Amino acid sequence: MDLNTISYFLFASILLTITPGPDFMFVFAQSVSHGKKAGIATGLGLCTGLIAHTLAAAVGISAILYQSSLAFTIIKVAGAIYLLYLAIQAFRENSQPEQQKVKQYTLMNLYRKGIIMNILNPKVSIFFLAFLPQFVMVNNGAIPVQMTILGLLFIGQALLIFIILSISAGTIGEKLWSNESVLRWINRLKGTVFAFFSLRLLLEQK
Repeated sequence: MDLNTISYFLFASILLTITPGPDFMFVFAQSVSHGKKAGIATGLGLCTGLIAHTLAAAVGISAILYQSSLAFTIIKVAGAIYLLYLAIQAFRENSQPEQQKVKQYTLMNLYRKGIIMNILNPKVSIFFLAFLPQFVMVNNGAIPVQMTILGLLFIGQALLIFIILSISAGTIGEKLWSNESVLRWINRLKGTVFAFFSLRLLLEQK
């Protein structure tokens, strides 16, 4: 794979990653609410989920998802329900005891949430299936290998951006934690954002 192709791919990937979407907003919300480590754990989980989408695109599983309306709908509904579950959790957070909050927002729990949230979004699989082949060249070797390499490059830049976002948003959040009124509004906003993305995913067409 030549350097120009990789450069164009990384440039396009960075633009796509910094465009506010469910993943970007999820990392931002967890960082502001629970600190930079929480944001980084969430970002790691999301990027782990991207590994599954990369492998699915490389071996052609995403093509099956694209062809099957039933499979697409099942995963889409499951993802929308999970986002709605996260929205309800955010709305309820203001009334939860502190001990329950700590248990709910351990780094491992946030990591797992990131994985589940990403895997249950069929649009990501189809996006990878449509995006990665644009930078694949038949003369450069095995296509599945090229797609896997491109997928790992995408994951690498996404993780770096999520870490930078987590540190920045976490720093902002640290200045707001002392104000309970502000925190309540942050949780309400976080819940609203998750609910919005849940509805948007539910209404998505292939």
